[in-house]
Amino acid sequence: MPRLHTQDISGYTGQAAQLFTAIKSAIGKVPNAYADIGVNSAVALESMLGLDASLRKSSLKGKQIEAIKLAVSEAAECDYCLAAHSLMAKKLGLSAEAVIGLRRAEASGDAQLDALTAFVRELVTTRGTVPAASVEAVKAAGYSDAQIVDTLLAVTAITFTNLFNRVNDTVVDFPAAD
Repeated sequence: MPRLHTQDISGYTGQAAQLFTAIKSAIGKVPNAYADIGVNSAVALESMLGLDASLRKSSLKGKQIEAIKLAVSEAAECDYCLAAHSLMAKKLGLSAEAVIGLRRAEASGDAQLDALTAFVRELVTTRGTVPAASVEAVKAAGYSDAQIVDTLLAVTAITFTNLFNRVNDTVVDFPAAD
């Protein structure tokens, strides 16, 4: 049950309405997380969507972005984002087994994605300076400095939605993650 203000988005006007219309045009519906963010702060929703748009132009491919979002959401235990990004990863061609592996820092069948999610998991579950060996390991897996910086952007983007959904207890409107 949501803890923050929610309401039917059909009566909205202004910036929030424009964002909801754009989301619905792009994906066919306005997911509960986007609706709940937007009815509380159109600025936050616009910023979040802008981060995601920037990620699509980044040095990372779609599967890499989804792998990052899965690893961060698993570490945060965000059931909403796990459901949404498991579905997105499968739409990008990742198998159910690969999705589970990426979420849980287990073998996914793609060593390069596994290295990326291991790096991300360490990043979000530890404090202080990341060990040089961890940075070297992700580089050794084939990731450039630009991709590492774009990985940090992806972590930032998903952290916001993880935090929002954990505070709001957003009703999951995607198939539950395995």
